[in-house]
Amino acid sequence: MAITMKAARINANLTQEQAAKALEITKGTLASYEMGKTIPKIDMAKKIARLYGLTVDDIIFFEN
Repeated sequence: MAITMKAARINANLTQEQAAKALEITKGTLASYEMGKTIPKIDMAKKIARLYGLTVDDIIFFEN
């Protein structure tokens, strides 16, 4: 079952600030991913999935 990026972060007990720091991106960039304003490139999607203990397939990356 796929979940949204925001839900994945919350399930990992991370704030946006903590996740952004771990991913070496800005909080604004992470927020943009979570809101579906931008889609992370595959390397970043893999990094996000690893941080949240999921696979890329587990996370929904919405595109507007």
